[in-house]
Amino acid sequence: MASNFSFLQAEWPALYAEATKAEQAALTDPRTACFYARRTLELAVVWLFQAEGGQSNGVRGKLQMPYKPDLSAFLFEPSFKVLVGPALHAKMDVIRKQGNNAVHSARPIIAADATAVLRELFQVAFWLARHYGRNVAQRPDPGLQFRTDLLPRPADAAAAQAAASASAQATQAALDKLAKLADALATRDAALAAAQQKSAALDAELAQLRAEVAAAKAVNTITPDTHDYNEAETRDLYIDLLLKEAGWKLDQAQGNDVKREYEVQGMPNNEGKGFVDYVMWGDDGLPLAVVEAKRTRRDARVGQQQAKLYADCLQAQCGQRPLIYTTNGYEHWFWDDTTYPPRPVQGFHKKDELQLWVQRRNSAKPLAGVAINAEIVERHYQLRAIRRIGETFERDRQRKALVVMATGAGKTRTVIALVDLLQRANWAKR
Repeated sequence: MASNFSFLQAEWPALYAEATKAEQAALTDPRTACFYARRTLELAVVWLFQAEGGQSNGVRGKLQMPYKPDLSAFLFEPSFKVLVGPALHAKMDVIRKQGNNAVHSARPIIAADATAVLRELFQVAFWLARHYGRNVAQRPDPGLQFRTDLLPRPADAAAAQAAASASAQATQAALDKLAKLADALATRDAALAAAQQKSAALDAELAQLRAEVAAAKAVNTITPDTHDYNEAETRDLYIDLLLKEAGWKLDQAQGNDVKREYEVQGMPNNEGKGFVDYVMWGDDGLPLAVVEAKRTRRDARVGQQQAKLYADCLQAQCGQRPLIYTTNGYEHWFWDDTTYPPRPVQGFHKKDELQLWVQRRNSAKPLAGVAINAEIVERHYQLRAIRRIGETFERDRQRKALVVMATGAGKTRTVIALVDLLQRANWAKR
């Protein structure tokens, strides 16, 4: 049967075998498909560290081994991120996250999720073959794209639907099965690696591989890579994945609380309207946050002014000013433009966190007007330090402060009194 990954078969048969397992299960068993997609990625990354790491003829390789040999450590090793670039790294992280969800999370995984992961895996595999293929004649065509029609269709559509809506018990059974499979494959991989290290011919084999890879890269870089890696799809998929991880519902059937391409009125353009990439809604039907997504290659902060204009429009329409996120898919900035400047964050906040953030706009008290508990601190320099920190947070709009006090001056009591003040002023929960 034809496969999207046929171009891997000649030079990377192990990758081809695992990728086709993912492909075969995409529509019938999406959870298993995501597992095998992640495994394919892991094998590809390990191969890259072998081909681009170590030393060859006294020259140190581009990749440095991470602190431990697992996929996450490999992907986030700084030299690896530089090698693959941010756009491809985002694709790899999507595959890693969904593969981890397949094994460790009971959250439903549907055929659309598996298909999206396979599309990202295809782009990663294409990049690998395009840049590291040693046989120029077998290099994939630049116009090649992922084809969903090559995914095997379930023989019985009703059975496939029943499998997709399996019970929690069946989901747990699938999780247990994949966890055992993951353990077994990890044990086998470790044993194979140990056996390879004992092989006297291993260094010679790796040296030959690295020499071949260097020669292949020199040839492959002569021709510019014109392949369309669909970065916009990756960005949107990654954003969706992060929203789901934070508990947001994007599926209409589940009563989604995130709306895409939401139309707003009052924009300063000829038509007077605009379309917000994502709007996150509260339980009261008021907007909690907007998300402005920019191209993967652009700075995540580029869309801040546009996002601010969207927030203006939503405030005028709904009576509540939303918080602001700007992202390019792998870098994210969070901004409450009524208080603090934008700051980088790892992902999106949960709904109750955003609701609390908005609520504090009205419920938080001025720190200068709240008394400091004299039962905790009473020395004048302790009181002065607490007030100065309050000014740093409230007046100077800083999120950090450093207190320098002599030994025995009561730093612990000072900080306890500060936390007490922030809690009573409704600036902090704990």
